[in-house]
Amino acid sequence: MASIKLKHSARATAARVIAKVLNQQLSLNAVLATSLTQLPEKERSLCQQLCYGVIRWHLQLQAISQHILTKPLKAKDSDITALLLCGLYQLRDMRIPAHAAISETVNASKTLNKQWAKGLINACLRNYQRKQHDIEEKIQQQQSAKYAHPDWLIKRFKQDWPDQWPAIMEANNQQPPMILRTNQQHTPRNNYLDQLKQIGIEAEVISACSEGILLAKPCDVFQLPGFENGDVSVQDGAAQLVADILDIKTGQRILDACAAPGGKTCHILESQPDNDIVALDIDPKRLLSIKQNTDRLKLNATLFSADASDVASWWDGQKFDRILIDAPCSGTGVIRRHPDIKTLRRPEDIVNLAAQQQRLLENLWPLLNTNGLLVYTTCSALKQENEQQMITFLQQHPEAIEHKPETPPAPRRPVGYQRLPGDDILDGFYYACLRYR
Repeated sequence: MASIKLKHSARATAARVIAKVLNQQLSLNAVLATSLTQLPEKERSLCQQLCYGVIRWHLQLQAISQHILTKPLKAKDSDITALLLCGLYQLRDMRIPAHAAISETVNASKTLNKQWAKGLINACLRNYQRKQHDIEEKIQQQQSAKYAHPDWLIKRFKQDWPDQWPAIMEANNQQPPMILRTNQQHTPRNNYLDQLKQIGIEAEVISACSEGILLAKPCDVFQLPGFENGDVSVQDGAAQLVADILDIKTGQRILDACAAPGGKTCHILESQPDNDIVALDIDPKRLLSIKQNTDRLKLNATLFSADASDVASWWDGQKFDRILIDAPCSGTGVIRRHPDIKTLRRPEDIVNLAAQQQRLLENLWPLLNTNGLLVYTTCSALKQENEQQMITFLQQHPEAIEHKPETPPAPRRPVGYQRLPGDDILDGFYYACLRYR
């Protein structure tokens, strides 16, 4: 049994996951999902906390490690480098007693079959303890370490939001809240709040969202009353506002052009279950997540795996009353939920994504009925992907005009509406709605 325990150490598993994310440029969610299944259930929460925490604060932790390592470790020992970062994160940000954090992290090097690293990890962590004040002061002089964001992204935020950029990065470094969307076809929001209260889950309504509920602290979805029966879903309030802007009516044909994992598709159908909705995603595997969500909620949608901008490959020639383009984007509005964005994203990605967004707008606009609405959204906080896209599109399409919803979903921009990360405790999100003149 002892060998099994060592093999499935939460700290060693976290080190392996972190090393893959940092060195192989893999998605944290994808690597973690596979790795957690290899751990005993009681170890999973700690592993997840370490992975998200270290990736969130990676640039700070990396800067600290440079002060306590005499020289960088070799690439083949990236798991030990990651393990050291795990130890630092525990000492700085977790409520684990320091002696336990150090001893368990040291022992994890044995689990990684690198016993030679035990002395190194122990010496480095104790060195940090002795010099913590001085080291922390020094790293504040490095911009990327101070804000735990890469320099190029700090520069972009400063350019786009000269007054708000520090608040954006502070919000990005927070742990995200867990927000629910109640299914209006099943139960009123206040009734569901009562159900949560009865089982001791503390929650409150989100005033900006008609079906939104904020949990006081996250929990396993299967602890939520009626989750498996479709009474409730997990979805940030900023994303919930999209369905309101679409202004769904009965008898409409709707396109959700980049639909996975299906949260907005399902929310649209919850408002009008009998409508005809076509949901596309370019990735067949991600299309399965839409199917899983619609099945759980007992909703029906027509699903296609296709590139939405390649209209000839999937369109049947019948126009749509509503088109939602939840465009592929940098994700810079949801970094608090996906901290690996700071590691995986590159400056050149923004240019490529902007070109992809433009193709979607150009190719899907002709598919809209003359009395229909096209809603363009992103979870980005960068103007190049948001208001600048809309300004350019309207300049090039004189037949198009912005449609302004009665209730603005976020602060007004020259075109559309921008919610920055942390505004009203919600994710960063951009919204714009277009129609024919």
